[in-house]
Formats: sequence, C-alpha cells, structure tokens
Amino acid sequence: MIAIPAENLWMAFALTIAAGMATPLGSLMVVFSRRPDPRLLAFGLAFAGGAMVYVSLAEILNKAIASLTVGHGERLGFTYATLWFLAGILLVALLDHFVPNPHETLDKQDPALRQQAPGTVRRLGLLSTAAITAHNFPEGLATFFATLESPSVGLSLAFAIAIHNIPEGIAIAVPVYFATGSKRYAFGASLLSGLAEPVGAGIGYFALSGSLSQGTFGAVFGLIAGIMVFLALDELLPAAKRYAQGHETVYGLVIGMASIAISLVLFRW
Repeated sequence: MIAIPAENLWMAFALTIAAGMATPLGSLMVVFSRRPDPRLLAFGLAFAGGAMVYVSLAEILNKAIASLTVGHGERLGFTYATLWFLAGILLVALLDHFVPNPHETLDKQDPALRQQAPGTVRRLGLLSTAAITAHNFPEGLATFFATLESPSVGLSLAFAIAIHNIPEGIAIAVPVYFATGSKRYAFGASLLSGLAEPVGAGIGYFALSGSLSQGTFGAVFGLIAGIMVFLALDELLPAAKRYAQGHETVYGLVIGMASIAISLVLFRW
C-alpha cells in the first residue's frame, strides 16, 4: 500500500473540479457572445493537444514504467506499461465508437442548426450532453491520479484538459440554447457534464483506494497516457485543423508542448 499525503489528495480533487468547470465556462461563451473566434479556438485546441501528448509521453508513461519496474523488473515493467498504454487507447477508442463525442456545431447562428425542428435540436442537445459527459469520466480519473502521484504533472494535465473542455461546453450549450431559448438550461447542461470529471475521480479513488500499490499506479498511469494521447490525436488536433485559417494548429501544438516542457523543468528546480 502507498500512503497518499492529504495535501495531494485535496489538490487532486481541486484540480479535477477546476478542469471540469471549464465546461460550463464554454457555455458562457455561447450565451453571452455571438460566436467564438475560430482562430483562437484552433490555437487553444492545438495547444491543449500538444500539452496532452507531451505530458503523457514524457512524464505519465515514464511514471507507469517506473512503478511497474519496481515489482516486475526493467524488461517486464516496460512491457506491462506499454500494454496498459495500448489498453488505454483501446478503451477510449471503444467508448468513442459506441458513444461518439460531438464537436461539430459551435455556432448558435449556424443556418443548418436553425433549419432543424426544435424537437430535433433538443434531442441533439441531450445526445451531446450525454456523450461529452461519458467522455469526461476518464478525463477526471486521469487528472486525479496524475495529481495524486505528482502535483506538477497533474497541474499540467488539468490545464490542458480545461482548455479542451471549453469547446465541449460550447458544443453542449449551442443546441440546448437554441432549442429552449434559456441561458439557464444551456449553462446547467454544461455544468452537469463538467461535474462528471470530479465524480469520475471520486468513483475511481474509492474503487482503488484499498489497493494503491506501485503496480496499481503503474497500470492507471499507463491507461491515462493512452487515453490522453488518443483524445489529443482523435479529437483536439482534427478539431483545431477544422477551425484554423492559417498556421494556428502547428503554432498551438508546438507552444503547448514547449509550455509543458518548460513548466516540468521549472518544477524540478
């Protein structure tokens, strides 16, 4: 069993809640503005994608290898960490296959959206909320366990996930706001979805709190790394490219990686 410092535990919950609350923040951009700046959105999504990929491969996967090496040796530790990493990719790929994550409609003035009947748009809003909420559970688990072991890594990951959650809040709020005309409902739907992250963290912690060994941490970190890399490559970077009008995607990707790299260096001093 590994003893978790109380300050790490509270920080893990706090960062998970903060990252989740970026989802209702995105809804506020819908109800109080005409349309998000697509170039800024492209840069932000690519920044989050670069940050997720870098911290997953440079830190979280290495922590999985180190934890599993303790009990299994160098060769098997690396092998098991790799298998858990691939399992994380497979897990979120299956989730995405059965519950696709919608990001297409970000503009409440979209003519295609306005041509649909209110009942159809209301159903779209419910489906968007359900799908994004399902995807928020593993994200909350990732932020929480990364912070438990290393607050500096958890902070970097929470920041990237928070940026990623803003367009998710927009994707929820647009159809709900159009179907109901209510700012309160649009905000409430995105708030409930954002709360899935701390709920996922709580479920994961209470399920595993009795068996927090080096092997458990290694397996969880391997899963987290795979999940984050898949989300970045499957959702964030394609979405960033879709909204880009120039080189925002590559600039955001590189600056996101560089920012996380520099922050991790500074945390070691």
